[in-house]
Amino acid sequence: MSGHSKWHNIQGRKNAQDAKRGKIFQKISRNLYQAAKVGGVDAESNPQLRLELEKARAANMPKDNVQRALDKASGVGGAKFEEVTYEGYGPGGTAVMVSALTDNKNRTAAAIRSAFTHHGGSLGTNGSVSYMFDRKGFVSVLRDTTTDDEDTMLLAALDAGADDMKATDSEYQIFTAPTSMTAVRDALQQAGYQLDTAEVRLFPETTTEVPEDKVDQYSALIDELSEDDDVQDVYEAAVLPANSNN
Repeated sequence: MSGHSKWHNIQGRKNAQDAKRGKIFQKISRNLYQAAKVGGVDAESNPQLRLELEKARAANMPKDNVQRALDKASGVGGAKFEEVTYEGYGPGGTAVMVSALTDNKNRTAAAIRSAFTHHGGSLGTNGSVSYMFDRKGFVSVLRDTTTDDEDTMLLAALDAGADDMKATDSEYQIFTAPTSMTAVRDALQQAGYQLDTAEVRLFPETTTEVPEDKVDQYSALIDELSEDDDVQDVYEAAVLPANSNN
């Protein structure tokens, strides 16, 4: 029995690792598609695509997966993808925005609505919560990829055209105007920095704490949204209680 149990434990860990790897590949595929759709499939002339291809290589993403994402962007196979944004309220009235990339808006809308409904939330109308978020360019440099200290990195970011920078234990987080992100990204890459992230994303202007009795519902909602194949990003104007285990 011990051998049987050990096999199941190992298989369980492997399945969990495979699922995690699959979500990473899914995220990279979407980013590859977006980068190629905006700047073309030629990595030599598309810095954002080069960055995403580097992430794909670092994650050991199969070449077939990479090629499928590029084929989608160039229209191979006939499928046409478009970006769609959904706004809604989580349990307790917290604001949630969902960015999706889909070839079937009806399918995606039904799945998003179902997720909100099943977990005590509701899908809102356009503009219902978007005013609570600020759109910014975001570039990050991992600390272990540079010898620069915080002051040196800040000066480099400002010289590149950034608005602000925040240092964490693991990375330098650089913020820009949405229209400046590309120029800041290119300037930092040309200066020799290895970028971990370069994108335009939404940041909540204020946050609301999720009620303690709604934490499990809220976490289940975010998990279901994040695991949907069409969902690219989930933005939350919410924080969990300090004593929450989620």
